[in-house]
Amino acid sequence: MRTPAGKECKYFYGDYYRGKNAEECRLIGHQPPPNHWTADLCKACPVPGILQANSCPNMTLSASIKRKLPGLKRKVIITAYCSRSQGIVKEPHVGCGLCHDLPDAFIEEQ
Repeated sequence: MRTPAGKECKYFYGDYYRGKNAEECRLIGHQPPPNHWTADLCKACPVPGILQANSCPNMTLSASIKRKLPGLKRKVIITAYCSRSQGIVKEPHVGCGLCHDLPDAFIEEQ
């Protein structure tokens, strides 16, 4: 579904049927304030970019909302876990490196 920021994200849900205006992020869930989801977080959220770059079925995303200092803007922090390699994925846009091998044309011979 398209987010308020105009990006496609499978975790965003909006119910606008018959005048309803219910929106939620199903990745972040219902957290107590000040870590609750609001539509302004979609502008800088990295999840739509990760989903577009890497659609690995073994990668599971988890999200949290953090502030560096009180009073500053909130930011979505993403953690990715690969169930095949049994570890944290350092770069979710690329993946763990085990699930999707590079073609031989991209591998340098030493």
